[in-house]
Amino acid sequence: MNVPRRDVFQAIADPTRREIINLLAYQSLNLNAVVDNFEMSRPAVAKHIRILTECGLLIIKQKGREKHIRADLKKLKQVSDWTAKYQQFWSDKLDALGDFLDQDK
Repeated sequence: MNVPRRDVFQAIADPTRREIINLLAYQSLNLNAVVDNFEMSRPAVAKHIRILTECGLLIIKQKGREKHIRADLKKLKQVSDWTAKYQQFWSDKLDALGDFLDQDK
């Protein structure tokens, strides 16, 4: 059976996954601590964690009986690089809007 190929853009497309990334960006937590931050079932949170792991944004380490999860945010650079291509476009548009509004004064 083929496992669907996932990328960082799929990971950040979901608000719950973005919140999990935010939660783990500065601290490692065990699975129960992550689940406690959401009003959804443990299996639902675990599915989001699995997707984030498949996308390379989370690392799970087994410590005894517990799984500790930490973020590995290097892959988010792909998003930064992609959006940077459009930064000049939006800067130009906002400058043009500012010029237009200044003319109206």
